[in-house]
Amino acid sequence: MYPQLFEIPFIHWPVPSYGSMMVIGFLAAVFLIRHLSRDITPDPQFITNAALYSLIAGVVGARLFFVIHYFDLLFRGNLLSVFYIWKGGLELLGGVISAITVIAVYLRYHKLPVRRYLDILAISLMLGLVLGRIGCFLNGCCFGKPTNLPWAVRFPYHSPLHIHSPAYYSQAHPDLKRNRPNPQMELPADFFGYFNENGLWVQDLKPYEHLTQEQKTWVDKGLYRCLPVHPTQLYSSVNGAFLCLILYLFWRRSLKAEKVKTKKLFTKPGCTFGLMFVVYGITRFFLEFVRDDNPFEFDCLTISQNISIGMIILGTALMLIFEKMKPKTFSLGS
Repeated sequence: MYPQLFEIPFIHWPVPSYGSMMVIGFLAAVFLIRHLSRDITPDPQFITNAALYSLIAGVVGARLFFVIHYFDLLFRGNLLSVFYIWKGGLELLGGVISAITVIAVYLRYHKLPVRRYLDILAISLMLGLVLGRIGCFLNGCCFGKPTNLPWAVRFPYHSPLHIHSPAYYSQAHPDLKRNRPNPQMELPADFFGYFNENGLWVQDLKPYEHLTQEQKTWVDKGLYRCLPVHPTQLYSSVNGAFLCLILYLFWRRSLKAEKVKTKKLFTKPGCTFGLMFVVYGITRFFLEFVRDDNPFEFDCLTISQNISIGMIILGTALMLIFEKMKPKTFSLGS
């Protein structure tokens, strides 16, 4: 678990791993978009501009989604902390939705072939997801349920940017929002309660530096280590790579059908974009069953599962609508 990649010398500014991987994923996605759209781009600068706008919108959307999701827990008592983005707190799904919206508006404004670009965007988003979820793994968020599978991972008691790792803290407490009245790991009472830096008593799990040497040994190597969990962040990363390949092949099928003037189902521009919502919605819905971080909200499903259902319906509708639409006159390779 490495939530902080390094610290910038002299100014002591930490460089978070999650944000860094999001930026790397964004750059990889832009590179792929520019490569795949080389036959339909009148000026590559359009793609670069659209990508920059989408990056800004993606960060704002990811932060907004996180704030709405955790407002009562983290922000109600200090509204200014909404803007403390350098301390972490982004949700990928919110960023994707806002970025897609901004790109669609930008393309429409410049009278570019929106559906063709959205198909390419769908493929590139999945590539960005591969790298973004690695950032989640380094950060320790989006953790999975305890498991004894041989590839299970253990997170530490604490981390450089957190008092406790999110997985350990979750296991040491009940979680009524996930219908869990008892902690997954029973810790002795002396692991709880400490005086903070202001001299106030806090009845919660002790920070690592407040533990005795014996307790540190227990949480690092002994009886009270974090329970092994599903590496759901890596599952999501592999899923992104798989979906990137599937969407690319589907897109190539559409191009081939257009070149040879054959009529095949769902080969019209925009269908690949619609398919992205369907396949991502399905896989995200089932991945949520092995995650252990999101609370249950509606019908014993997490908010991401409910959104996934909406994505599947939306994607199916988009594919049907785009299949009925006539593509605008356009010459591939021109």
